[in-house]
Amino acid sequence: MHPNYYVEFDKYQKLVNKKNEKSSVYTGMYDRYVDPVLTNEHIPLFWKYDLNEKTNPHFMERLGVNAVFNSGAIELNGKYYLVARIEGNDRKSFFGVAESDSPVEGFEFWDYPVELPDTCKEETNVYDMRLTKHEDGYIYGVFCSESKDTSSNDLAAAVAEAGIVRTKDLKTWERLKNLTTLNSPQQRNVVLHPEFVNGKYMFYTRPMDSFIETGSGGGIGVGFCDDITNTVVGEEIITSKRKYHTITESKNGAGAVPIKTEKGWIHVAHGVRNTAAGLRYVIYVFATDLNDPTKVIAEPSGFYIAPMGIERVGDVSNVVFTNGAIVKESGEVYIYYASSDTRLHVAATTIERLIDYTFNTPTDPLRSVRCVQQRCDLIRKNLEILKNM
Repeated sequence: MHPNYYVEFDKYQKLVNKKNEKSSVYTGMYDRYVDPVLTNEHIPLFWKYDLNEKTNPHFMERLGVNAVFNSGAIELNGKYYLVARIEGNDRKSFFGVAESDSPVEGFEFWDYPVELPDTCKEETNVYDMRLTKHEDGYIYGVFCSESKDTSSNDLAAAVAEAGIVRTKDLKTWERLKNLTTLNSPQQRNVVLHPEFVNGKYMFYTRPMDSFIETGSGGGIGVGFCDDITNTVVGEEIITSKRKYHTITESKNGAGAVPIKTEKGWIHVAHGVRNTAAGLRYVIYVFATDLNDPTKVIAEPSGFYIAPMGIERVGDVSNVVFTNGAIVKESGEVYIYYASSDTRLHVAATTIERLIDYTFNTPTDPLRSVRCVQQRCDLIRKNLEILKNM
């Protein structure tokens, strides 16, 4: 074995065995952890290097990995699994399963990445899988399936669809037909609801006119289908709507699988606005009715998680994005979010704190003058409290 292997393997071992500490940054809403839970340095050496000294005498990376980020998340039999988006140096993304006994540290990838059934021959790229434990007994993975737009001569022109797979063990994957939405040309950020609604499968969609632009798409949609093996959605009911001069002005999309609580389904989603420096992605929260998940019942103002410090720097800067969360029976919640399309982090909260934030945080009054009034009301209330202390 080349001597550099032992040097690099020692670095890898120290990384995966490092304890992850809570950040001192305080909001009361959640606890950020200092270190990312997954990076490109978590990739096993035998994924990147040819370990044969004869064919790789200088111990060079042969198949490098650029980034590890947007990850679905699930707990099974007391262990934690992240199905991460892994982007090679060649820009192609694929999925890998990382496992740990802890939700915040110690994640190691299985020996092989996920080999999806190659049933969609025009598909070029796959990414951002959401994992849903559905009441029908399967674990579903819904991801973006990207293909070249053959109707355009622009090499960057692409078509986005929602690919669907299902499994029982994260090892054997059955590929189903891609989602068809009759009224939306393209789809991204699609999430399967974990329960039947009136006997039907329910999907959270993001209607899009093109690969990048939502165009007439008004926000996060909801659609229904009878057969998961032939998913055709007609009407898409808009739930969390895009609004002018807010964090969702440019676009928004479903994130993690909605979290069921006694007060409603809590959604951890992403919102996008345009700036002089480009698109800024943040994470926000809203809630829908337990009996009618198409009905929004709470909309806290502003963002829940925004990029901070080193999180703002990466391949696509000023971005945080989530497509995975784990809820424990104890009420602990772990939200896995990527920063700048480069690395994966975790924030820990509880169902109790999520409910408090979602239902007690004021809504956005949508105008500066009313926002000032809202803040002044809070200040007056607090000054009275301080005066009487």
